[in-house]
Amino acid sequence: MTQPAFGVHSEVGQLRKVMVCAPGRAHARLTPSNCDDLLFDDVLWVEVAKRDHFDFMAKLRERGVDVVEMHSMLAETLALPEARAWILDNEVVPNEVGRDLVDTVRGYLDGLSARDLAETLIGGLSTTELHEAIGGDMLGLIRDAAGVAEYLLPPLPNTLYTRDTTCWIYGGVTLNPLFWPARHEETILAAAIYRFHPDFAGKVTVWWGDPLEHHGLATVEGGDVMPIGKGNVLIGMSERTSRQGISQLAHALFEQGAAERVIIAAMPKLRAAMHLDTVFTFADRDCVLLYPDIVDKIECFSYRPGGSGKLDLRKDPGSLVETVGEALGTKIRVVETGGNDYMRERTQWDSGANLVCASPGVVFAYDRNVYANTLLRKAGIEVIEIAGGELGRGRGGGHCMTCPIARDAVDW
Repeated sequence: MTQPAFGVHSEVGQLRKVMVCAPGRAHARLTPSNCDDLLFDDVLWVEVAKRDHFDFMAKLRERGVDVVEMHSMLAETLALPEARAWILDNEVVPNEVGRDLVDTVRGYLDGLSARDLAETLIGGLSTTELHEAIGGDMLGLIRDAAGVAEYLLPPLPNTLYTRDTTCWIYGGVTLNPLFWPARHEETILAAAIYRFHPDFAGKVTVWWGDPLEHHGLATVEGGDVMPIGKGNVLIGMSERTSRQGISQLAHALFEQGAAERVIIAAMPKLRAAMHLDTVFTFADRDCVLLYPDIVDKIECFSYRPGGSGKLDLRKDPGSLVETVGEALGTKIRVVETGGNDYMRERTQWDSGANLVCASPGVVFAYDRNVYANTLLRKAGIEVIEIAGGELGRGRGGGHCMTCPIARDAVDW
């Protein structure tokens, strides 16, 4: 059966197209006093992070992957008047910038080139910058009262981790309501790309989610979502993906015939294990790398379609690995991050279990996780190393930094 141009049909099949987001202005905004609020563990050496991310993109392309970068895609989107209007209509609103500044901010942003506007929407706009650009007594007063930390448009450094904002699940995509307020605007920008960019306009099926709606407690982040194949979707119920979000997404997938089963991996709500992909990722058709200290405690439940549009929820009897193997009809080989207690915890914190496959048995992993990478190679996995010293300061590896848009199914 011919697969549509866009769609992700496994975690390990040949990766065809992926969206990433390079470090930039948003990361230069990180300071010791604000990095916690912006969900980073430390400030980045931005120039090194840019270099290392460029190397990551080059290595993906060497493996035949079509890599598109979010700043560039957003700039091309903003070159279209209707797209620019839609984004600014939904970004420059009284509740965010203040009623007395809506017209001023809108006028300033409308005067920027498409590339500068893309950089500003991702990188943020402070009261000081706007006052320096256009002056005015009102802006001067607001700047002096609010201080340099006041943003009219917040910086979005977590766009580096494109996996979370949208999820391609089989033949369609979700536009995710993210957990932390620091990330909410990311989904508007990604949604605009899929809605207006010439590569995507009219070609994208949205399964669930609307960044213009309030979803309450129903949050979903892509680091928890894995379309593992055979109509199964594995979702971590974590710090950032709620049971309400999972049930809404499962219902939408079943209603549209997009999936047959949603497996819930119930995780402890810990910053150290914020998403399922921080403790469990695929390395091959039948091989996973996992952090046992968390994964061994995960319980699994499965949603299946019930009668009259209801959900049928049942507890799965086995472990996470056993449940995934049963769903795929294969025995799963396990590589643990390994070592003593200290090494395992350090490896997990350094995104050692956060692999992304280029194709079956070929993975990208951070270079600093030497022991885990050695164990993978002993298991027959080809490990392509990428520099993680700066890129990982927001707690994300290759899996987090990639939003697959087209990935092949695999034969089981």
